[in-house]
Amino acid sequence: MLIFIESIWAPSPSTSRGQPTQLSSDPKGERLAYANNKSIFLRSIDNPAISTQYSQHTTPTTVARFSPSGYYVASGDVSGTVRVWDCVGEGATKGEYHIIGGRINDLAWDGDSARIIAVGDGKEKYGHCITADSGNSVGEISGHSSQINSVSIRQQRPLRAATGSDDTSLVFYHGVPFKFNTSLRKHQRFIYGVGFSPDGSSIVSVGADKQIFLFDGKTGEARSEIGAGEHKGSIFSVAWSKDSRRFVTSSADQTVKMWDAEAGKAIQTWRMGEEGKVSVPDHQVGVVWPSGRSDGLIISLNLNGDLTYLSDSNPKPHRIVRGHQKNITSVAKSDIRSPESTLITGSSDGRVCNWSTASGEAGLIDGDGHSNYVSAITSSPDGSIHSVGWDDSLRSIDASAAVFMGAATATDGQPKGVAATVNGLTAVATHKGVQTFKDGQKQKEVSFGSMSPTAIAANDDILAVGGDNNSLHILSPMSLETKHTFTSLGSTISTLSFSPTGEYLAAGFSNGKISVFSCSTWDVAISRWSSHTGRVTGISWNKEGTFAVSGGLDTNVYVWSVKKPGLRVGKTNAHKDGVNGVVWLDEGRVLSVGGDAAVKAWKVEGLT
Repeated sequence: MLIFIESIWAPSPSTSRGQPTQLSSDPKGERLAYANNKSIFLRSIDNPAISTQYSQHTTPTTVARFSPSGYYVASGDVSGTVRVWDCVGEGATKGEYHIIGGRINDLAWDGDSARIIAVGDGKEKYGHCITADSGNSVGEISGHSSQINSVSIRQQRPLRAATGSDDTSLVFYHGVPFKFNTSLRKHQRFIYGVGFSPDGSSIVSVGADKQIFLFDGKTGEARSEIGAGEHKGSIFSVAWSKDSRRFVTSSADQTVKMWDAEAGKAIQTWRMGEEGKVSVPDHQVGVVWPSGRSDGLIISLNLNGDLTYLSDSNPKPHRIVRGHQKNITSVAKSDIRSPESTLITGSSDGRVCNWSTASGEAGLIDGDGHSNYVSAITSSPDGSIHSVGWDDSLRSIDASAAVFMGAATATDGQPKGVAATVNGLTAVATHKGVQTFKDGQKQKEVSFGSMSPTAIAANDDILAVGGDNNSLHILSPMSLETKHTFTSLGSTISTLSFSPTGEYLAAGFSNGKISVFSCSTWDVAISRWSSHTGRVTGISWNKEGTFAVSGGLDTNVYVWSVKKPGLRVGKTNAHKDGVNGVVWLDEGRVLSVGGDAAVKAWKVEGLT
């Protein structure tokens, strides 16, 4: 057997309220670069289901910028480290440089793709200029008394640079080497964004005071303030058009505005969210105007992580790309939209998304959902989806309509898992015991004394429950009476999964081992699936019940054979920070989710 990556369905960019989020596009206008958790994602603009992941940072990432040549990316993280890496080949790291003693807020390349200025919130300094290939110092970033939020370098000679800071000043530098030239104090509050025009003739700055200022790109002299009173909230980001005649700004007032730089007037406005309604998730915290394109595409980012595609010929967004921002904690498949399956995923912030398994595009489940950590999702025989979360609630989802159905059903404790049985019953395992529900009403409940359930699965007339005392209990889903009990299993069961044929029950343990029980005799049929080195978090079967896929906190994914228990194929480091769930999608294709907030599709060959 052989397993290899087929596609990565990237997460949304990480965002923080009241802070700008930097976006970058490559010189051809084909890919977008941004940070999420501890990874950097390079995502196709025209086909967002195609992306690559750079996962060599060891702390949460903050910014990524393509070099003007298009061959490299520079990325920064909260520890003050900048990495330069190949974005055309295999993603090999070219250099790793510690710049400041704190978060990197922004990066900028010079026009030769030879020098980088990195700025942020350091302890001894707020930025530094280095060579991209060796990390040698080629200038000092000085003149600020507080963290620097944004930096831009003039792409023509003579080289110039500008930085904007929380101290309300825009500092202008001459280079190379870059040295302080002048400090310009036009803004009344934090400066969030600065940018040289592509032709180098102008600099624009924006900030929390809702003001926009233009400066001469060669001398740094102030030219004018434009658009006074246009934006009603902080302006977080600015981006120029490739002809240097226009630029766009994104703001907390939920708008993106296009400006004529020479006339100093707004020529187009897009407002996100419902008209007349204030919506914090629709704060526009980042914007990029990809060069190299002929369609004039503008991409704006809101606080929720949604990438909105805009065009000057269209007063409304023509595309919105969604996904998870946080650790994906649960996953299930629904076949209600046959022949195309729908993938349902939940994350640690309570967000629930539905994915087209054909296109890899995501949408949000509408309605009143979970308020925090989604601990488990399951599909029922009728195609509906059930989810439980740490808000101590059970929710039902109509997968075809992508909406939560009815009101939330309260559980008697923090849910550990959920399973759908026949006759419309839904079983929920909490730290107190097991409850069954039907149409939002509790039917039965059972406790196990001092034992707390850790996992649950159902198949026809069987309910399997794992316990924290290294036990396994087989129950009747209708009466919740115990049929069989297995004790002293050697480790705590962390996940359970019945084969579609009902022949086997696979139990994954916290020590990384997997045992497969025969449902006819309840003997252990397979005990050799033991390659994981950390807790097994998910198991899923192919429809014939002849192969299974597993994922674990060791970051690995393995595919196992029932006929040949010693035969297995694996992929190490499948997800940074661990695999949290797996789904066998169809013959030769499996999906996994994990701590990097991404969904990954894997191709498995040689299934015989």
